[in-house]
Amino acid sequence: MDSTVKCTILLILLGLVVNAFSVTDYEHCENVVKKWATNSLKHESKEDKHALKDLLFFLHVPRTGGRTYFHCFLKKLYWSSLECPRSYDKLRFDPSKEKCRLLVTHDDYSISSKLPRGRTSVVTILRNPIDRVFSTYEFSVEVAARFLVHPNLTSATQMAGRLRSKNKGVSTLDIWPWKYLVPWMREDLFARRDARKTRGTSDFTSGDPYNMEDIVMPLLNYINNPIAHEIVHNGATFQIAGLTNNSYLPESHEVRHCVDKYNNLGDYVLQVAKKRLDNMLYVGLTEDHRESATMFANVVGQQVISQLVNSNAIGKEANVNNSEQGTSFSDSELDQNTNSDEKGNETTSSDDNEVNQDNMTVEKLMDTYKVCISGLRKTQTRRRIASLKRISPANFTKEARNRVPQMVLQRIQSLNKLDVELYEYAQGIFAKQHKQAAEKLFDARTLGSIFIYWGGIKLWDACLWTMPFVLLFIFLFVNAKRRTLKLKI
Repeated sequence: MDSTVKCTILLILLGLVVNAFSVTDYEHCENVVKKWATNSLKHESKEDKHALKDLLFFLHVPRTGGRTYFHCFLKKLYWSSLECPRSYDKLRFDPSKEKCRLLVTHDDYSISSKLPRGRTSVVTILRNPIDRVFSTYEFSVEVAARFLVHPNLTSATQMAGRLRSKNKGVSTLDIWPWKYLVPWMREDLFARRDARKTRGTSDFTSGDPYNMEDIVMPLLNYINNPIAHEIVHNGATFQIAGLTNNSYLPESHEVRHCVDKYNNLGDYVLQVAKKRLDNMLYVGLTEDHRESATMFANVVGQQVISQLVNSNAIGKEANVNNSEQGTSFSDSELDQNTNSDEKGNETTSSDDNEVNQDNMTVEKLMDTYKVCISGLRKTQTRRRIASLKRISPANFTKEARNRVPQMVLQRIQSLNKLDVELYEYAQGIFAKQHKQAAEKLFDARTLGSIFIYWGGIKLWDACLWTMPFVLLFIFLFVNAKRRTLKLKI
């Protein structure tokens, strides 16, 4: 037989073997993902999602504003003694404390396997995926830049270890996903600084902070790195699905691997994430901050107040365990030259505004929130400015973000297709929540009870009393209608 014919036959046979293997591998992956999805949907609660249950689980998707809700809403409602131990700071949930009422964590949805089934309500906030990737990149660099006060990477790493051991607190470096992203950026910043010193020049080839490779890893390099693929892209979807690299599920790694290898299998993950959003007590949007905060106070805050009053949890002297307090420390403490405003606990600014929980109302909660968020933002801005000075002239601003090339934005969007679709779905849920809140305010029975209660008062006085409710309903209803028409990013 001619050697050319033999070679052709061998190539055909090899192709058939490879194809057969690929089909078998795809079928295996499809079975793995489908089995996980079926089991996940089977365990979804079918109870009333509108009623707050015994435990409130705040699933904090990174860079969505969840820290603000924790400090300015939830810490004003719940005594520290009611928080699950280190729920915000600890990488892994500690189930040793019984009867805790509040769990706020970056852990993914798989942690629910450790929570009381049928007695847990879940809330979360989502953000435009492109903005969330930008914010994740910027925060990774910001925290890593705090270490540049040290002469070299070895010194910075050793100092971080000593401080964490001495304070017995929890640093940003202990929290998912920053325990992976910050060391990665820290190592990169030191390498670039060392390279500049070796060259002996301070001339920079670019004025774009997102593409200033002499100082910091360019954004395009960041989003294309395998670490970003593993942790950042489609992060919200995988976190709500319970499939991050921090998952409690033993099969999570294989499911993620299959979805990464065969993108169409991501539809199963998306289906589970959407279903879980449907079953949540509240879904907020970072971009609609003011309306989200108002809805959180009325949907979640009101029920927490009622629940704690009924259970006598408010008004009791709380036996606070000091070891469960917010003893986390900011990585700005690693900078021995920073001023006192930039040192200390991450919660400093928000906890200055203590409130009396005994007579809390939704109105008082919103007033407290406005004061708290103002202080929190000022503290965060000071830390950000102090940190970014160390990588000057790189400075992340809204103006600079708006100048990022369209090609980079399109690349981010293509890498986050699951998150883009999940965010659009969340916008629809938010619009429904908004509409339901408006309808509830104008419930005919509620309006009727007002007139019955005020039966002995002149009709004009009753009208004056109800007018704010009518105006508020009109405002919410109009906004709900307008929001329904613009559900795309």
